[in-house]
Amino acid sequence: MRGSSAPADIASDLIRRLCAFAAAITASLGPQARSAHGADPSGFDPSRAQFDHDAVRFLLQVLGEGRPVYLCSETHPEPFVSAVAQHLGVFTAWAAAPERQLAAAQREELPPLLHQGFDYIGSAAVALPDSASRLARPARSEPSAPVGMHTWLKLFRVHQYAKNALVLVPLLTAHKFALGSAATSLFAVIAFSLCASGAYILNDLLDVEADRAHPTKRNRPIASGTVPASRAVGAMALALVAALAMAMSISIEFGGVLLGYFALTTSYSFWLKRIATVDVVVLATLYTVRVIGGAVAISVPMSEWLLAFSLFIFMSLALVKRYIELAGQPDGAVLAARGYQVEDKAMIAILAAASGFNAVVIFTLYISSDTVRALYSHPQLLWVGCPILMYWIGRVMLFAQRGLIDDDPVIFALRDRVSWVALGAIGAIMLAAI
Repeated sequence: MRGSSAPADIASDLIRRLCAFAAAITASLGPQARSAHGADPSGFDPSRAQFDHDAVRFLLQVLGEGRPVYLCSETHPEPFVSAVAQHLGVFTAWAAAPERQLAAAQREELPPLLHQGFDYIGSAAVALPDSASRLARPARSEPSAPVGMHTWLKLFRVHQYAKNALVLVPLLTAHKFALGSAATSLFAVIAFSLCASGAYILNDLLDVEADRAHPTKRNRPIASGTVPASRAVGAMALALVAALAMAMSISIEFGGVLLGYFALTTSYSFWLKRIATVDVVVLATLYTVRVIGGAVAISVPMSEWLLAFSLFIFMSLALVKRYIELAGQPDGAVLAARGYQVEDKAMIAILAAASGFNAVVIFTLYISSDTVRALYSHPQLLWVGCPILMYWIGRVMLFAQRGLIDDDPVIFALRDRVSWVALGAIGAIMLAAI
C-alpha cells in the first residue's frame, strides 16, 4: 500500500516493538524472570551459553542483505533449538527433531523442503542435495572480550551530544555571563545528554530488527550483538536515573522539562515518527525543548522571538533530513516506517526552504523589536547577520539537492568548517552589538 501506514499496520508494529522491548527487559532480570518458552525445560539456559561471535555476526550480515536465515537440527529436541533461536533472534524460522517437525508458530515460515536451493553452514558430515551450497564456517573467535569504551560511547551516541549545546543558547541571548549561570547551564547540558542517550538506547532496542536489515545501522552495538540487550537496558536505566537526578538538583521546573522531553522523544520512537509531517514537527519541537530547558535552568524568561525562530529553523533542518532520506530511495519507493513517498521529495524541499527563510524573517522582526533595544546598544549591527543566515540556509538546501549531505544536516553543520565560520561571524556581530 502506498502513502501513510494504515492504523492497523501502525498498531501491529507498535505491539511488536513493545513485545521486543518487554523481552529485553525480561532478559535483563535474569533467568528466573524468563518465561518457560525462553529456555529448554531440561534446564538449558541459552543466556549462559557461549556462542561463536564470528558465526553470529556472519548470520547478521546475511540477514542484513535481505536473505532468510534458518536454524535446523536433526540431533537436538525442539525446546533446545527453540531456546537458542529465540535467544539469538537472528533466524527467520527453525526446525528440530523429532522427525524434523516445526513448532506450530514457525511451521508456515519455513519454505517446503527448501527445494529452491540454499547455502549451508554447519557439520561437514551432513549430506546436502545438489541444489545446496556448502559455505566455509567462519573462523571461531576467541572468548568474547569485555565491551570496550569505544563501544559504550557508540551505544550512548556521544557524537550526538553537540546538539545539546542548544541548552546554552538562552545563556547567550539573555547575556547571563555570570559564572554561576554558566555552570548551571553546563550541568543542564550534561543532564540533557544523558537523557538523550537513554532515549537513543531505547530506540535501538525497539528498532533492533529493522537495524539488522539496514546496511549501516546493523553495525550499531545492539543490532550487531556487541552489547547484549540486557546490558543495554541496564545502561539505559543508569543514564536516565543520572539525568533525572541532575535535573532535579537544578530545579523541579527543569526536571519537569527534561521529563517532558523524554516523554516526547519516547512517543516519537514508539509511534509519532511513522506519521508523515508529524514526525518533522516533533523533531523541531525536540530541538526547541532543549532551548526552553536552557532558559528554565538559569531562570530567565523564554523569549517568544527565540521560541519562534527555533521552531522554524529546526523544522527546516528536519525537513532537509527527510529530503536526504527520500533522495536515496528508488523511484516509487516508500520511506520505511515514515509514510513518505519519493514523489513527496519536491514538496518537502519547498517546505524546508520556506521554514528556513521564515526563520530569517522572524530574525529581522526581532531586530526591530523593543526587546533588542533593551539588550543591545547597537542593534543595527545585527542586520549584518541576516545575509549570513540566508547564505547558510541556502547552502544547506543546495548541498542536500546535490547529495553532499549524507544524513543529518545538524551533524553536517557540526563537521562543516564553513558552518562554523558563519556561526562565529554571527556570534561576533552579536557581541559587537552589545
